[in-house]
Amino acid sequence: MAAGAAGATQDEVRRHNVSTLLRYVHVHGPTSRAELTAAMQLNRSTIGALTADLTSAGLVREELPARGAGAGAGRPSLVVVPRSERVYVLAFDIGVDYLIAARVGLGGAILDRRELYRPRGDYALDDVVAHLGRFTGEMLSRAGADTVCVGIGAAIAGVVRESDGLVRFAPNLGWVDAPLGQTLQTVLAHYGIHAPVAVGNDADLGALAEHVRGAAAGATDAVYLTGEVGVGAGIIVGGEPLRGAGGYGGELGHMVVNPAGRLCRCGARGCWETEIGEKAILDAAGHPDGPRSTVPAVVTAAAGGDPRAAAAIRHVGEWLGIGVGNLVNIFNPEVVVFGGLLRDILPAVEQQLRTTLRTSGLVAPREQVRLVSPGLGPDSTLVGAAERAFGPLLSDPPGALARQPAGQREDRVEGRMISAGRRPLGD
Repeated sequence: MAAGAAGATQDEVRRHNVSTLLRYVHVHGPTSRAELTAAMQLNRSTIGALTADLTSAGLVREELPARGAGAGAGRPSLVVVPRSERVYVLAFDIGVDYLIAARVGLGGAILDRRELYRPRGDYALDDVVAHLGRFTGEMLSRAGADTVCVGIGAAIAGVVRESDGLVRFAPNLGWVDAPLGQTLQTVLAHYGIHAPVAVGNDADLGALAEHVRGAAAGATDAVYLTGEVGVGAGIIVGGEPLRGAGGYGGELGHMVVNPAGRLCRCGARGCWETEIGEKAILDAAGHPDGPRSTVPAVVTAAAGGDPRAAAAIRHVGEWLGIGVGNLVNIFNPEVVVFGGLLRDILPAVEQQLRTTLRTSGLVAPREQVRLVSPGLGPDSTLVGAAERAFGPLLSDPPGALARQPAGQREDRVEGRMISAGRRPLGD
């Protein structure tokens, strides 16, 4: 952004540039000033001033390059490093039979995490959030005294009103109009956390993470599929998430593909997830609904020659190919990422999937699409929750820091943030 462009003021330009620099270091990790100068196409003095702002705010630090790195004539270029150990978000992944909580530092490093796996059931919102609060307390007890939480992100398999984190519908958890965002904010306040809360659909957040850090990095158009009990999708179009008018887009698991098929928990019949979801696989293979390891066991049995397991995998491969063909025709993605249990199934059905695509997908879009596993493995949705939580800070670092409420930000000394009873972040 240049001063004067579309009426931009010098303050707006500086705010944009400091945001761009922080986002670059957050995504790419330690980066020299020389590399930032080239990437951002700004002069060296401007980069120096921007890094000075971020350093004084306690968001980055500057180091000399490692011995031998970038050696050459002249003064070595300082390396800008995100302060992962000081600035963090809380990220939660809420599944049908699991809860994961993590403390994720600026730069994307997972500093601490807690996991709970339990039998499936319709657990109450208060029960779920109580566990997340307990995990938070445990992680905070291990964090340094001079750390600060700048955001909270939660991923859930459901239809979410992102403006306030209301879960409109999560059929596999039994939730209808559950105020997840508000409840998280209330419970975490008891642990001294007063950061903004962002709740998102798990597939949307998985797509965000894979687009920023994973298998879809660099792609302008991508689809991330996730499958556990149900099936969801996050869609990137032109480099931006496709959310829909109310933020409820991407519920591709409830795309009706077989009107004569089984009744779905959403109330419709023949949804895509009734053909490729976990229950469909287990029923076809003759396995009872059980622990999360059951689907990989079906894949292993099929590879070992079990005829019923092999038939179940072929069934899933056929319907997966039909659905993916529709997605390829509609969205023309560069890449389709298969997350959740679909990550376990992909190697077993990939050849069948490509064969089915020859009839279900148009030639032009299917020729260029890549079918891949997540670059972030099983952590795509958790990392996506963290990335969403970092959003306000990355978009407007000065503004986000200024908005830190009492308890998180009590004062400012020489432009550096001070948490209640804690040292300035810049120290």
